[in-house]
Amino acid sequence: MDRATEALKCVWEGAIPLQIHLHESEVTTVPPPPPALILAPRIGYLPLLVPQIKPFFSSTLPPGVDTVWFDYKGLPLKWYIPTGVLFDLLCVEPERPWNLTVHFRGYPANLLTPCEGEDSVKWSFINSLKEAAYIINGNCKNVMNMSQSDQMELWRSVMNGNLEAYLRVSSKLKLGIGGDELSIKLNASGLKSQQTSVETDATGSVKTAGRIPVRLYVRNFSEDFDDLEAAPYVDSWDEISYINQPVEIHGDGKSFTLLDAVKILLPEFFGMNSSIKEEISRVSADDAEGYLQKMETTQWQKKKLEKHYVNQWSLAAYQKMLTSSFSAFKGLNPYWRSLLLG
Repeated sequence: MDRATEALKCVWEGAIPLQIHLHESEVTTVPPPPPALILAPRIGYLPLLVPQIKPFFSSTLPPGVDTVWFDYKGLPLKWYIPTGVLFDLLCVEPERPWNLTVHFRGYPANLLTPCEGEDSVKWSFINSLKEAAYIINGNCKNVMNMSQSDQMELWRSVMNGNLEAYLRVSSKLKLGIGGDELSIKLNASGLKSQQTSVETDATGSVKTAGRIPVRLYVRNFSEDFDDLEAAPYVDSWDEISYINQPVEIHGDGKSFTLLDAVKILLPEFFGMNSSIKEEISRVSADDAEGYLQKMETTQWQKKKLEKHYVNQWSLAAYQKMLTSSFSAFKGLNPYWRSLLLG
């Protein structure tokens, strides 16, 4: 199995252990029910877990109609964002298991769009698929013209985490950039598929031309942190923004990685003023630490500069580390230590 296929399978098979608590306002029995322990697919959606969760709490719920929603430390969770994305976005220091609270009453319609259960999640997924098809092909006719059976098989494959079934159906949509080729490799039925121009290198990086639809979620901070784990929990979705933008791959034979895509989507975090670049390029590795300490920049800006130029300075700095005493190495800026140690 090549690395691209292996990576795709790992993504589809990824799961997050959840410990789900019923909100105290909805507990009507003594003692309260224990939390539910669920293994949630990373590519799944929280509302799809309700059939597994409700039996744990049905005997203690107050009278009323179910309007299920989840929160994490008081933040209502957007149901149309995949569970794995929510986890990565909100858990700076990952919890195992991830502790969530479920509510069966009091849906916060002022904060969350309405969710009518599985159907709402399904159509949200299909609409995202239409957007992706339009970005790749310039139209979404293939998605719009899917048969009812193909549409149901595609959705069931997402719900059940069945990669082979997903690729078997999605190959008909001609979304390109790896999808059709991978469906050939993983589809055990031996179905024929049109040959594509997709090529990957040994690391699984894409090397051919095309457009990749990307949705990038970005958390905004109002202050700098020496350690990201010291950042406070997200208490409002106003702190989160997202970018919907296609990324162009030019097909020049060079590998195109996730880092390359992020640099295109967030150039302000990677680009620097040309005069600063020229000045730093004249600084030797021996003087790099002192130079960065003297710069009138914030810790966050220094970290960005250090990462930007680590390739230029790393070899000489590494050689210096090998020939220095441990106490001298400890005196380095902690960012440089982390970069040198990988």
